Amino acid sequence: MKHVHVIGGGLAGAEASWHVAQAGIPVILHEMRPVRTTNAHQTSNLAELVCSNSFRSDDPEGNAVGLLHEEMRRCGSLILQTADKHRLPAGSALAVDRHGFSAAVQAALESHPKVTIQREEVAGLPPESWDSVIIATGPLTSPDLATAVRELTGQDSLAFFDAIAPIVNRESIDFDTAWFQSRYDKGDGADYINCPLSEVQYEAFIDALLAGEKTPFKDWEQDTPYFNGCLPIEVMAERGRRTLSFGPMKPVGLTNPHKPDQQPYAVVQLRQDNALGSLFNIVGFQTKLKHGEQTRIFRTIPGLENAEFARLGGIHRNTFINSPRLLDGVLRLNQRPSLRFAGQITGCEGYVESAAIGLLAGRFAAAERLGLSPPLPPENTALGSLLRHITGGAVTETFQPMNINFGLFPPLADHDSRGRLRGRNRKAALSQRALADLDLWVTQSTLESPVSA
Repeated sequence: MKHVHVIGGGLAGAEASWHVAQAGIPVILHEMRPVRTTNAHQTSNLAELVCSNSFRSDDPEGNAVGLLHEEMRRCGSLILQTADKHRLPAGSALAVDRHGFSAAVQAALESHPKVTIQREEVAGLPPESWDSVIIATGPLTSPDLATAVRELTGQDSLAFFDAIAPIVNRESIDFDTAWFQSRYDKGDGADYINCPLSEVQYEAFIDALLAGEKTPFKDWEQDTPYFNGCLPIEVMAERGRRTLSFGPMKPVGLTNPHKPDQQPYAVVQLRQDNALGSLFNIVGFQTKLKHGEQTRIFRTIPGLENAEFARLGGIHRNTFINSPRLLDGVLRLNQRPSLRFAGQITGCEGYVESAAIGLLAGRFAAAERLGLSPPLPPENTALGSLLRHITGGAVTETFQPMNINFGLFPPLADHDSRGRLRGRNRKAALSQRALADLDLWVTQSTLESPVSA
């Protein structure tokens, strides 16, 4: 049987390769690192987590991304299986030891009898002899391939900036000031480190952010928009002095044991970043401040005065295609159906969403190789609603990256005795409907003989 080629070894490419291989079809996974590096990656590992180590909420009833987690688990997702095995304390969120996670994903693919990993850059469009290709090159697609796609489609790529949060050595945090607690004591109740700020300290911090020296943009980057779900902290501060205190620095659901009678005006939270618990990333602190400015400004945060940084924040340019205009319903390029796209390059945003589209691309490619019509996930599911959004549900003229959210789901027809369901009850009903429909789809569209990751 002919190979399916997957270009890109990130979350989407790894997930796509797994599902093709699980269907008994040979797959060649092309990853350009370490032959060619990027400005954001630090290793040559497959499925490296570049920004945060969090897959966000793991609540399947109250949060759309948590529902997407559960749907992917039920589909045999390599990424979710591995994340569950390497999870770290993070309240109601799913956070992982980033190094253990990526190493395990790579080991699973390296040991799979149907997977061949080739470390090479695919510069330009793949040859015509590759009759089934999944392009999962992510937001850091090599310039040659990006140029080739633009020339083929006649469409300009869209782009946005993504920023990386800094990581702090735990032993350098002052616990005479900081304390462990999750908001509203979720999870184990003590999954985050909290650093409190008074109003005076918060205002001084905002002043420092606004005045801090930022990384300059290149001329061709000047008009590139940010993605609102991953704004640099100083950009949030520019939008209003209270923006951060109502965002990543909100003090709600927390009690300072050092000063139980004083409610902090704002709180900086840090989340565990490795299995040893020696590294913590600053939640929501993506930044384009210069490294020297980061060290100076972040050490003004109470509890971080002597912080040692294992990694400082950074910024890189992400690219994505106008998927609703360019792709058909099973992620194939209209101009050349032998090419599929998956992951963040399609305009979905987030680790889990990227892996989810990789999962679907892999299943679609496997079904076609087996001579079957690729079965579409029901639109009532998180997988189906996300797929529909990027393949035609979004307005092409204003298309921008999107996280999964319940607003993408078809509305409920059911009503309770008081009228239409609202709030968490509505979300729970949407999730129950989604999982019931998903289970039926999985049963009817099974392609593989499951192999444990």
